[in-house]
Amino acid sequence: MGEKLFLKGDKCNSPACPFIKKSYAPGETGSKSFSRKKSDFYIQLIEKQKLRAIYGLSEKQVLASFKKARSADGQTGTKLISIFERRLDNVLLRSQIAKSGDDAKQKIVHGKILVNGKKVGIPSYQIRLGDLISEKSSNPSGKKKIQSTWLKARPSGEIEVVKLPTKEDIPSQINEQLIVEYYSR
Repeated sequence: MGEKLFLKGDKCNSPACPFIKKSYAPGETGSKSFSRKKSDFYIQLIEKQKLRAIYGLSEKQVLASFKKARSADGQTGTKLISIFERRLDNVLLRSQIAKSGDDAKQKIVHGKILVNGKKVGIPSYQIRLGDLISEKSSNPSGKKKIQSTWLKARPSGEIEVVKLPTKEDIPSQINEQLIVEYYSR
């Protein structure tokens, strides 16, 4: 994608980050690659692929979420990003319960995450206002550093959803308008 997407968790904040080691795409020989004028479709496609990589989604999941966001009230792009932010695997990532997206999905599928005291095994589970998320293990991952303003850590080790995410709450390098244009063709 040509930019750091933080897909490897804490590794992306260290000098061992794969993007720092090799910041060009496979098949290119360093920074000597030819630069062409990129079409509008290409720019929209790259933005959609970036969204898929950041959230670890399939094309089918993105398309279904787009249809859901388009039918909801409000701006489609903002609703789309809000849907992805409220996924359980993403909430675990934002609340530092999981180190990466793959780690979050593994914890959920293995039944180690509770939402409102009930085991949830679906990474795409949509978190609602007031939900409490906790780890099932006897020794939860200590003090959590919450990255989002819409999540709050409780002293008991639980994460509470205090408000639904808005555009300002989402630390995103995604231009959702390009994704809406891509799917609106």
